[in-house]
Amino acid sequence: MGMASRKIIERDASANILEAAGMYPVVTLCGPRQSGKTTLARHLFPDYDYVSLEDPDSRLAFESDPRGFLKQHPAPCIFDEVQNTPKLVSYLQGIVDRENRPGMYILTCSRQMELQETITQSLAGRSGMVDLLPLSQQELQKAGIHLTRDEKLFYGGLPRVHAQKIKPGRVYSDYLRTYVERDVRQIINVRNVSAFETFIRLLASRVGQIVNYSSLAGDVGVSSMTIKEWISMLEASYIVFTLRPYHKNYGKRLTKSPKIYFTETGLVTALLGIKSAEQVGRDPLIGNIYENYIVSDFLKSQMNKGESPDLYFFRDSNGFEIDLIVEQQRCPKPIEIKSAFTYNPDMCRNLRSFVSMVADSKSPALVYAGSPMGTLQGVDICSDEGIPGLLE
Repeated sequence: MGMASRKIIERDASANILEAAGMYPVVTLCGPRQSGKTTLARHLFPDYDYVSLEDPDSRLAFESDPRGFLKQHPAPCIFDEVQNTPKLVSYLQGIVDRENRPGMYILTCSRQMELQETITQSLAGRSGMVDLLPLSQQELQKAGIHLTRDEKLFYGGLPRVHAQKIKPGRVYSDYLRTYVERDVRQIINVRNVSAFETFIRLLASRVGQIVNYSSLAGDVGVSSMTIKEWISMLEASYIVFTLRPYHKNYGKRLTKSPKIYFTETGLVTALLGIKSAEQVGRDPLIGNIYENYIVSDFLKSQMNKGESPDLYFFRDSNGFEIDLIVEQQRCPKPIEIKSAFTYNPDMCRNLRSFVSMVADSKSPALVYAGSPMGTLQGVDICSDEGIPGLLE
């Protein structure tokens, strides 16, 4: 496995963050834990004061005397993990209203739900929101990190794994333990942590599948409503994301069950008990894990450019399916994803059928683990390193 010697891996979202800091008094950088938010914020704004709100002393100082705390840490300042003290945002509003200059504060957050609600109320029109997910394949390549298919899935994209050369098995097991033991209890009242652990492992075994809430509920031993709450909480913490089905009728798009994916395939492999990159390729779920990797890379590529993700899947009542639909100018671009290294014309059969059914569809593409082959019979045959080009 190739590793970059430098500790700071350049991020594609940097330009988006700097642009926001030139436009808004506050920039809020959201993303999962360990996605590199703190490192990037301090790298881009080295002259700013820095306060970690993970530190209980900092939280106590703010709660005891909010205005005094903010006088001790005037703008420009980075407030890290601000979801721990959401009231801070309300106090910033008064300062921002008085001074109203760009780039005053950088906030980072690992949970989007409650903070976004607070910002909508207190800093509407004053804060630029930027999502930072773990490293995309393009970012790894720019850093000189070139991995095999199975290494990509096993190592995932947490910057620490690549910049500090830490064993991924240890990182992701610690990540899960910290998340379950601390964050889950803070967000919702999980009475039975072992049931939640069973749930998240089952979810990892069903990546790339349509969510069946009642089936999960039966396997875990909780209600379907609890499963829905837990999935919503995982989404709010950037652990998982969902794809909605694509329909020409936009109302119908929201009425069908979504497909589930994890932001990090390294976490998926850890949850599945996979101990090495070599083991990934032999796992019966290799196709699902690879699909998760590709779909999450599309998501990262769009978010890094500051674009709202327009990603869906297609499935009709007969079971005909397209793995991924990228909507471009309100037209669907169908993409099939295959983990094989060898091209087979049958891989494109569903793509051609979809194009014949949907008149306004854009050029279809196959993303697979082999080498790019250009355009064959109207289908772009791409390697998994060609994702940015498919979004242009």
